[in-house]
Amino acid sequence: MTELPQSPWLLLSLSCAVGSMLAFVLNLPLYRRPRARADVSAGAVSVLIPARNEEHGIVAAVESVLASTGVELEVLVLDDASSDRTAELVEAIGARDARVALHGAPPLPGGWNGKQHACAVLGGLARHPVLCFLDADVRLAPGALRVLLGELAAGRADLLSGFPLEETGTWLEKMLIPLIHFVLLCYLPLPGLRLLPRVPSLAAGCGQIMLVRRDAYHASGGHGAIRTTMHDGILLPRLLREHGFATDLFDLTELARCRMYASPGEVWYGLGKNATEGIAAPARIVPFTVMLLFGQIVPPVWLLVAVLGKGPLFWPLIATAAGYLPRALAVWRFRQSVSGAAVHPLGVAVLLVLQWWSLGRKLLRRQAMWKQRAYDAG
Repeated sequence: MTELPQSPWLLLSLSCAVGSMLAFVLNLPLYRRPRARADVSAGAVSVLIPARNEEHGIVAAVESVLASTGVELEVLVLDDASSDRTAELVEAIGARDARVALHGAPPLPGGWNGKQHACAVLGGLARHPVLCFLDADVRLAPGALRVLLGELAAGRADLLSGFPLEETGTWLEKMLIPLIHFVLLCYLPLPGLRLLPRVPSLAAGCGQIMLVRRDAYHASGGHGAIRTTMHDGILLPRLLREHGFATDLFDLTELARCRMYASPGEVWYGLGKNATEGIAAPARIVPFTVMLLFGQIVPPVWLLVAVLGKGPLFWPLIATAAGYLPRALAVWRFRQSVSGAAVHPLGVAVLLVLQWWSLGRKLLRRQAMWKQRAYDAG
């Protein structure tokens, strides 16, 4: 039998690589798709879309919702002081479809994040018992709302969310956006999330699309209780759990799609603006750096050194394969970029640089700019 490497650093690398791979393989079947339920009445939903300067995509977003089948719905769009044609375009849709209503956002109060304020206003305007908060860059499949409402009605969750098909175009998108699924399934204990649906520390979600029972939303304080955050995908599920409600997370690859960012600059600043509420939080960044550095970046370097030095290949091959296997499975399951997966260690390296850059901005009290607004970083 091949002896384990003697170096503690290489043993750490092997452990991090294999450990994250095993977690991904365990979590993947638990990260299931919502089930279509013919025996459950879907009901009614208020689809709430905050929109600030979204003229290039708002029509497609609203029309994808209006194409929904099997549900009663209203679509409320909040124009958040847009300087483009967002309001005009939504008004035109509303003129021909009474299910669509445009509202103007009140002035942004001090201490509020723009999106959280818009969502809080929309939550107060909605009239149906289920709220669906939807980002303006998300496109729903016709049956998505019916399936999600059925899952909500049949399950025990008061809030459910999930990641749609994340479309990528530029090179930085292909390297970084797929790492959302990688980090989620390698480092989130999904068995605990499912078995303990009210434990706040196990909360997870995606702010691109979230369905929540209206009563639970208002009883927990809703977006008003997380007004300063840049990332409601994490904090809104945690907030509901803190108030005794249950949340759940699903794979929405087949039900929705989203192009988060359209340029390398948008990717960098978009992911960086809320990084300190996730991996780059001061309490998390060091352990995540160790796990990602030694589990995903060191193995291919170790393998290259072994090849060039004609050293033992078995363990560096195992460690490198353990890093790549989750990405290969994600390419298949989530329809991710093959080229992005091929440069996985480089993508992880860039991700870590982004996390430390974001934390540095926070510590230096540099403001983050997003949607032409300045926020305190993190």
